[in-house]
Parts: sequence; structure tokens; C-alpha cells
Amino acid sequence: MNNFSPDFYNSIKDELFNDILPYWQKYSRDTTSGNEGFFGAIDNNNVPDAKIQRSIVMTSRFLWTYSAVARLTKDARFLEMADFAYDVITNKYWDKTNGGVYWSVMPDGKPAVSKKQIYGEAFCCYGLSEYAAAVKELREGEECEEAMNFALDLFNLLETYAYDPEDGGYVEARAIDWKETDDMILSPKDMNCPKSMNTNLHVMEAYTNLYRTLPVVFSDAKSIRAEVGDALAALVRVSVDKILQPNAHLGMFFDMNWNLLSDEISYGHDIEASWLLWEAACELNDEELKEEIRDTVIKVAEVALDEGFDHKNGCMENFLCDGGKKRDRTRVWWNQAEAMNGFYNAWQMTGDEKYVEACLKQWDWIKNHQVDKTNGEWWASLDENGEPILAESRGGNWKTSYHNGRTCMELLRRSGNF
Repeated sequence: MNNFSPDFYNSIKDELFNDILPYWQKYSRDTTSGNEGFFGAIDNNNVPDAKIQRSIVMTSRFLWTYSAVARLTKDARFLEMADFAYDVITNKYWDKTNGGVYWSVMPDGKPAVSKKQIYGEAFCCYGLSEYAAAVKELREGEECEEAMNFALDLFNLLETYAYDPEDGGYVEARAIDWKETDDMILSPKDMNCPKSMNTNLHVMEAYTNLYRTLPVVFSDAKSIRAEVGDALAALVRVSVDKILQPNAHLGMFFDMNWNLLSDEISYGHDIEASWLLWEAACELNDEELKEEIRDTVIKVAEVALDEGFDHKNGCMENFLCDGGKKRDRTRVWWNQAEAMNGFYNAWQMTGDEKYVEACLKQWDWIKNHQVDKTNGEWWASLDENGEPILAESRGGNWKTSYHNGRTCMELLRRSGNF
């Protein structure tokens, strides 16, 4: 039984097709000759900064989003944006000497940060595999193997240089030539440490998508797909056995032996991980693995709802740290988006009405507060009173069409309302 009304799904569809997707198509691209790419920052008046460096994460997220919506709707017109992103990746980010992609480039394509940040490599694999499948399905006879081969190149590089064969999981970064480096930090908000939940979560996400799309592109992908599947299953188990803590929250930062280095709890990552873990196990069609993690997945979602969700206002809070003394109540756009996915997934797994209620409250918050009805798209961050934090950019190297676009697509796909 579907506990969500047609109006709920129509509202999601309206947000995706009339706000999120057209916004980025209009404002995100720099088409200046020599500078072709996506702007590294767009302010809250939709004015871009054309001079700052641009990240592979941002570019890969655009590649994934517009490839995914093209596949969902079977509308090849969305591939125009994906084509643009693919050309930028292959012409500006791809390291033709060492393999893999640079973390960031300047507008003219010269490397800005040339190290191999595994988080960025994973997102590129994620976007490339979706693009390859979209081209295969929507452009009869057109070459799509190149994009999938790039994705497989990244998979092989990560397995060769980033995977830890002793304790499992993947390290944070390698140098430009894939040798070890002390510069592991992902962003100024993160710790310079060997391993993190965030990187491993998104390697899992990328491998899930690669596993799903390989047979779409290659009819003889059984062998390499089995390799990807084995790596994915191992990472799911590492996530549950090493990253997940006894309190049903995911640890954030670790040493090489998975010793926890911080007590920070990220509610957005917890609820995101709950559905991504279940997606991985379901995609593998591994009944034993699903049985192993089912109760854990539900528990993570339940604790995120109980401890991280503002039930009065209907929104997900940000993080807890300092032994529980410091709670950040900022309403960050991606936390709100992933709460929708996580609660919807938990409802589908359990049938529990509390997840329906949370999902509906969360969507009301998004519609009434997170969406900017004047300039379009979503505010990056709101304070606990729902007021925009104007210092946060509307878009750029971290904020793209990915989290909120994916949420809309995921719920429409799962419900069959697209």
C-alpha cells in the first residue's frame, strides 16, 4: 500500500523538472572559449565567479544527474548537459600520464590540485558509468564503451592503489602518480587522516552504480562485473563492521586500522548511508548479505530519526560533537535531501508509518523553507530558525544538482510516478 498521495509525487516531479534541472542548465556552465566547464561558485543572486578553480566532484555530479534523468525519462534531450560534462572531464580533468582525474583544475584546464583524492575518483566513476548506460540506451548505435572503459580504469586504479588489503576499505588520497602522500585531507571541514567514512561511503555508491550499469553497456561483462561485485560486497561489510559504531552512528575519521579519531556524528551521512547500504546489497542480489545487514540498516535510520530529526519543524539537523555537548542545528540542503531518501527507504523496508510522517514533514520543510522561490534552486544552509545563511553559495564545487535531484528521481523511480 502506498501511503503517499498523488499530490506528494506531483510536487516532487514539479520541483525536479521545473526548478532543479532547469536552474543548473541555465546558470552552471561557463561556455567561454578555453574555459569550458562549470563555475566553481555561484552566489545567491545567481552570479558566477568565473575565476576560481573547479572540482571533479562538481563536474561528475552534473554528469551523473543529467545522465540519470535521461535514463529515467527516456528523454535524450537531457544528455546535452551530460555531454558537456563528459567533454570537460575527458579534456580537462583526465590525467593522461598517470591515469585517473585531478581533484581540481583552473578555468583554463590547468591542474589546480593534482592529487588523486579518492572521493573525487569515486564520483567520476559514478558519473561515467551512468553516462555510458544513458548513451547506450538512448542513442542507438552510438559509441558508449569509451565512457564505461574510463569508469573501469578508475575502478582498477582504486583497487590497485587505494584499497587496503590488510584492514579493508579505501584510503583518502594518493599523489598525482598514485604514490603515498601525507596530504590526505578532503576539505577544510575534514580531518587529515588515512581513512574516512565519507570517502568509503561514496566509493560504495560508485561501485553500486558501476555494478548496475556494466551489463547495460557490455554484453560480456560477467567477469569484470564479478570483480566489482566482490569489491562492493567487501566494502558493505567493512562499512558495517568497521565504520558503524555501537551507538548506530557512522564514525567519521579513522587511522589505517579503523581506530576512531573523532566523536563527531553526522546525521546526514547516517541517514544517507542507511539507504546506500541497502541499495548496494539489493543490487548485488545477495540474500545472505541482505540478511546480515537488514536490521542494522533499519537501526541506523531509526536512530537518525530519533536523534537527528527536528520533529517539530520537520528537518534534519547537521551534527553532534564534543561528547554530545555541541549540536549544530544548521539545516544543510543535502541533509534534507538524503533524509527524504533514507526515510522513504526505511518505510519501504518496514512499513512503519513513522517514516511516512517524517518524510512528509521533511518535504514540507524543503518546499516551504529550503527552496528559494525568488532565485530558484535550494538555499545551501538555513539557521535553526529557517533563515538563509547568505555566506553559503547557491552553487559550485560542492553544491550541484546531485543530492536534491537524486532524491526527486529516487522517489519517483521507486513509486513509478515518473
